[in-house]
Amino acid sequence: MTTADEPRSPCVRNCCLDDASVCLGCGRHIDEIVAWHAADADEKRRILARARERREQRRPPNA
Repeated sequence: MTTADEPRSPCVRNCCLDDASVCLGCGRHIDEIVAWHAADADEKRRILARARERREQRRPPNA
């Protein structure tokens, strides 16, 4: 797998953790943020999917 196939970091430079240690900017848990650089492409995709779910759950209805 080439570097071009690697998912990009979802970091939006709005780093602020909530009470559950989840970043309000990207939706990743602190453990996922720390593990990002060592993760393979498949794990990064799983992290991105979990982060997307968290952001969607946080989004107010009709937003």
